[in-house]
Order: sequence, then structure tokens, then C-alpha cells
Amino acid sequence: MSQVSESQSSESQSSERRASTSQTLVIKIGTSSLTRSDTGTLALSTIASLVETLCRLRQQGHQVILVSSGAVGVGCGRLGLTERPKSISMKQAIAAVGQGRLMRVYDDLFSSLQQPIAQVLLTRTDLVQRSRYVNAYRTFRQLFHLNVIPIVNENDTVAVEELKFGDNDTLSALVASLVGADWLFLLTDVDRLYSADPRSNPDAKPITLVDRIDSLADLEVEVGDRGTSWGTGGMVTKIAAARIATTAGVRMVITEGRSPDNIERILQGEPLGTQFKPQPQLANARKRWIANGLVPAGKLYLDSGAVVAICEKGRSLLAAGITDVEGEFRQKDAVQLCDQTGQEIARGIVNYDSSALQKIKGCQSEHIPAILGYTGAETVIHRDNLALSV
Repeated sequence: MSQVSESQSSESQSSERRASTSQTLVIKIGTSSLTRSDTGTLALSTIASLVETLCRLRQQGHQVILVSSGAVGVGCGRLGLTERPKSISMKQAIAAVGQGRLMRVYDDLFSSLQQPIAQVLLTRTDLVQRSRYVNAYRTFRQLFHLNVIPIVNENDTVAVEELKFGDNDTLSALVASLVGADWLFLLTDVDRLYSADPRSNPDAKPITLVDRIDSLADLEVEVGDRGTSWGTGGMVTKIAAARIATTAGVRMVITEGRSPDNIERILQGEPLGTQFKPQPQLANARKRWIANGLVPAGKLYLDSGAVVAICEKGRSLLAAGITDVEGEFRQKDAVQLCDQTGQEIARGIVNYDSSALQKIKGCQSEHIPAILGYTGAETVIHRDNLALSV
């Protein structure tokens, strides 16, 4: 059961200590905060306030990344479209129109405060391939060194459906994991997480701190219909982003997007928004990449002995502990490791393809050469290529 607390005295004190030193901050702002609900045009006052806040944070010595939605919405406005496109190709075309216009607005506002910015467009492939993942990390580090604020969005124009991030909540969490951020702020159209929709339920209780996310159901948070902040494009994706961020050791906050100065107040220790405590499991950069950057190509189901060996003893996965293999994948692909109930316990990079694993599952390592006709790796997944799930 997740531990949810409203007492933040000790949390506030630690936040104040963190605020006194330079930190890496990833700030994501959604379309609902960037645009006016009545006209769909850019909410320039909110964007100006955001820019001023980020510049102040940068002047305080923090390293800042902005993940910004809005390209499709701005493109629709530029082309006079009254409805959001449904086809992938049309969305990609409109995003290409809107992205340049959105960046021009940001560049004008940041330039007025003498703050240089950079545009960084990512696809999931940039995080799946290890070399591109490392290159992206190095690019962000060089931009920090140059005192530049990177502005990140998904490269919608070239992203294919199978490798899309799906939403910028996910993208921002993956970027936070990539750079080893201290904080991830999701600026949205609600001030924090509630036990129900406060707009329709007067008994909704605010949630100020989430100690741990074991599963979405454990939070006992009510989610409503698609298309609202409480739908599958709203709080559900934010909680999923929290799972990615916190397992990478990043503290995540959901807070009001129309008040960007909340970021500074939270860093100073004020109990605003909903904070998700970071978990320390994935301090290793390679394991963060395995857990969050890779897209699993299949599943391996493990017996109880293998689950204990991996989760409690930090051991590698051997063929003897595998009870079933699901999906078709190649050697060096990423897979999910699940217990007998189907609960994911870890992810890892396999030393055998799926057809070979179907033959050697449940077998002792010394029998593998005779079964396959060649001498393969002793482990199915080495512990260095394993990352535990929450």
C-alpha cells in the first residue's frame, strides 16, 4: 500500500537545504497551461511568468530544462484549424508548423532577459539506442556548461507510432532520468493530486506527499473521463511519469501551471502541490537507461527462487529460473521480468533470443551447450544488465 502523508515538516526542512545548492531541474508545462481555454491561443502572460521564473532559477545557479508541449495546438491556430487532427501524418505536419512558432515565442521572451536557449527534439529511438542516449546526455551537459536552457519536445514530425513517448509527461520523466535530475516539476491545470476530482466532489482530499508508488490502484485516486485532467491523458500519465522519475532517484512535483513561481516556493520548502519521494534504486546511469530508456520486446516469467535471487540477493538471471517466455525478441533486446502473477519485478538485456530461451528455460546452465549445440553465455541476463522495478 502506498504511504500518503500530509505532514511535511521534515520534508520542508530537507527541501530548504536542497534549495541552497545548485540542482538540476526539469520543468514540464502542458498545453492546458500554455493556451487559453476559451480561444486556444497562447497564454502569453503564463509563458512570460514561466520564462521569468526559469531565468531566476538559472541565475541562482540551477541547471534548468524546459519540456514544453503546445506545438500541435500552436500549429492548429496558425493554420486556422478548429479541431485537433486525428491522423498521425496530419499531427506531424501541424507540429512542424507549430514548433517553429512556439520556439520563436520562447526565444523572444528569453532573449529579452538575455538568457540563451536551445531547441532539443527527441524521439524514443534516441533513448533506446545506447550510443544516442549517451550523446543526448552529453549534449545536455554541454548546454548546461554554456549556461543555456534547453527546451525539449518530442520530434513529432519523424516519430513513428511504435516508438512515440505518447505524452510529454513521460518524455519529461525520461529526460529527468537521463540527466540525473534532482527535481521534475509537472505544471498542469490542477494545483495538486486529490483523492477525487475537487471540481465535482466536495469531499476530495488533497495529497501533499506520496512516499512510494507500488501500483496505480494503491494511491486510491479517482480518475475520471478521458479528455479531462482526471482522464487517461491527465493524472494517470502523471502518476506513470512519477513512477519513472522516482525510480531514477528524481523527486517529482505536480503543481499549478498558471503559477510558475510555485517552483521557487517549493524549492524554498513551501508545501505546495503533490510531491513524490525519490527512490534510490537506480543511481547507476546504465541501469536508469535499462529501466526507463528501453522498450521491452518481451517477457520472462520467473519462479519464486529466481525472484528472490534477483530482488533480494542482487544476482543474475539463470535459465533454470525461467518458467515461461512471451514474445519474439533478439539477443541484446530488453525484456520485462515478471513473477508468476505477472507483476513486473525488473527489466534487463538478454543474452539469448526468444527461440533459444524457449528451449533452455528451466534448464541448468551446464546443460545449455548440449541443448543449443553451442556454448552460450552462462547467464540469461547478467546482474549488470538488470534494473529492478518499483
